[in-house]
Amino acid sequence: MRALGLVLAGGSSNRMKQLTRRRAICAMPIAGFYRSIDFALSNMTNSHIQTVAVFTQYNATSLNQHLSSSKWWDFGRKQGGLYIIPPAVTHDSSNWYRGTADAMIQNLNFLKESHEPYVIITSGDCIFKMDFNKVLEYHVHKQADITIVTKDLPEDVETERYGTVSLDPTNRVIDFEEKPVVAKYHTVSCGIYIIRRRQLIELLEKCAAEGRYDFVTDILIRYKDIKRIYAYRLKNYWSNIACVEDYYKANMDFLKPEIRDYFFRENPGIYTKADDLPPAKYNVGVKVHNALISNGCIINGTVEDSVIFKKSFVGNNCYIKNAIILNDVYIGDNSHIENCIVESHCTIQANSYFKGEEEIRIIEEDNDRFVI
Repeated sequence: MRALGLVLAGGSSNRMKQLTRRRAICAMPIAGFYRSIDFALSNMTNSHIQTVAVFTQYNATSLNQHLSSSKWWDFGRKQGGLYIIPPAVTHDSSNWYRGTADAMIQNLNFLKESHEPYVIITSGDCIFKMDFNKVLEYHVHKQADITIVTKDLPEDVETERYGTVSLDPTNRVIDFEEKPVVAKYHTVSCGIYIIRRRQLIELLEKCAAEGRYDFVTDILIRYKDIKRIYAYRLKNYWSNIACVEDYYKANMDFLKPEIRDYFFRENPGIYTKADDLPPAKYNVGVKVHNALISNGCIINGTVEDSVIFKKSFVGNNCYIKNAIILNDVYIGDNSHIENCIVESHCTIQANSYFKGEEEIRIIEEDNDRFVI
């Protein structure tokens, strides 16, 4: 493909609460087996993009471990590849990435030394499936300076936490508001952009000269009346992980057969780093209904409408409902967990009771697994 891929994976969010104390949002486990960033990377490789750079920063250890090899996404080896680019202390700068534009500004040489005519920029915290070739064809057809992928959300969805856009009949962007106090539009930006590489370099150099660091506010909004910015409407599933409720809903969506089939049974697929684990084991008397159970798990008791990630253990007479159990969790006998997210590596002692009432409850327990 004639494009270079950039994945912005350095951000954090207070709305994710305890879930991002240990990891970046882009490393959040999804659908029992995947990470959030897998969807952006899979879309890149499925669109035949050979060179992809991932800009990491916040809590990047687990994310870097996950991205330790490009083979899982089959990026180019002799030409192209997967580049992990954290902020670095240099002769010219000792700053962290101060924004999405600054992440690219600090790596202008990477852009200048590339040869692809176009750049596809995407965030790593969105769950979606897309052929970037179709977006690029649309971009060229519209003779656009910048193309933004957008999604029309239902009227009952609060869009204040998104970037909202207004379009004319030709899909040209006429207004763009980033996280407005009161949203006027229900068409939101998906955080996916296409732009010519040379034009991106020019705009970033102007931002750097003026001390501006954010791609949305300092490029998209600032130039919306000057540049030809068009919207490409995404019709299929899209979800952004920006808060605990979003994360919980995104995982629960994969309990729906149509969502699972769309992502994992319809070509092209979604890829991730594979672990060498045995299949899940279901002991005698287990009752499982509408649940995703990952490799390496041992299940006793009852599990309903839940997602259980790798290497987790559910004890005898346990009742798990509407819950997300992250990697390597031990749940002792006779425990009840409902409307909760259990953090990775937690140990829930026997006879425990946890239930989220008005909101999803996050459980962090660090008990000794061998206490009788």
